[in-house]
Amino acid sequence: MSRDTSAAPGPAAGAQATSIWEVARVAGVSHQTVSRVINGKPHVKDSTRALVLRTIEELGFTPNRSAQALAGGRARSVTVLTVDPALYGYAAALRGIEEEARAAGFTVGISVLEPDAATGTQDVMERLGGPGAPAVVIAFETVGARVLNALPADHPVVGLMERPDSGQQQSGRPQVWIDDRGAAAHATRYLLSLGHRTVHHLSIPSSSDQLTQRTHGWQDALRSAGRPVPTLLDAGWTPRSGYLAASTLLADPGVTAILCGNDDVALGVLRAAREAGRDVPGDLSVIGFDDAPQSAYLTPSLTTVRLDFEGLGRSAFGLLHALLDPDSAPAPGLWAEPELVLRESSGPAPR
Repeated sequence: MSRDTSAAPGPAAGAQATSIWEVARVAGVSHQTVSRVINGKPHVKDSTRALVLRTIEELGFTPNRSAQALAGGRARSVTVLTVDPALYGYAAALRGIEEEARAAGFTVGISVLEPDAATGTQDVMERLGGPGAPAVVIAFETVGARVLNALPADHPVVGLMERPDSGQQQSGRPQVWIDDRGAAAHATRYLLSLGHRTVHHLSIPSSSDQLTQRTHGWQDALRSAGRPVPTLLDAGWTPRSGYLAASTLLADPGVTAILCGNDDVALGVLRAAREAGRDVPGDLSVIGFDDAPQSAYLTPSLTTVRLDFEGLGRSAFGLLHALLDPDSAPAPGLWAEPELVLRESSGPAPR
């Protein structure tokens, strides 16, 4: 699986002329150069400075003063907007953001988004403390995605996203994501290689009110192999929801392999399998997603897809830092590729 490096800052085609990205695109320079001109920094050619200033005037762009203050070092804080921080992927991403921010001298505040949270622009601004307050939005599900979309195009924000369907950045603001789709396809192909006729999938919720990228990857692999695609089951986020979904599914003895949307769902599946008298992995193979810390210590230990959420969080803050302080921020780091971690819960199809 290849690392996704397309999630770098840059303007989307057709973006409104309201942001530093559009100024950079029209002027034919980098957004760092535009930032240097706005902040009166040296090391910009006179001709380039004049071009940028002329473009700013032509587009009617008004620099965000809060972002300028932060670039000058007069404000050193960032807010992370996220749903339930107890979920492993969110917690690990938060840890990465906080570690990278602390190393750069920033403090981090956390605003937890409830499932029914208001996501209008004014509502989000109030959470952040006003226009221009820098933010990272963990937008792996619908509420986070709506919050990210509610922020103005020129707001200093970075989004942690599901991989877009196209595999390409969908807006002018910086975004980072892991290739869940490719990872899920790889895990599904692995189960097929063990002799399973097909693979069932218990899905977590999506950020787009449609299918998750993990679900798309599962479908991709089955269709490519010419195997039947079973009915998709929405299993929520938790061990309990996974247990309830699997209790019905495992009544069918023809179900021999399950790819779970996350490790918590897989934990519920293992419990349901035990109660149904299904041996894992003798009668049933189970693969999780995320590689939460407890996964290696279950009985049987859980085969799962390891995702580098901490690295993703560090990169997200690195992109925000580069946006706010392009002259001194270090280059954002990359995150590790997804990895299928083989343990005891997966094995050959029963004869």
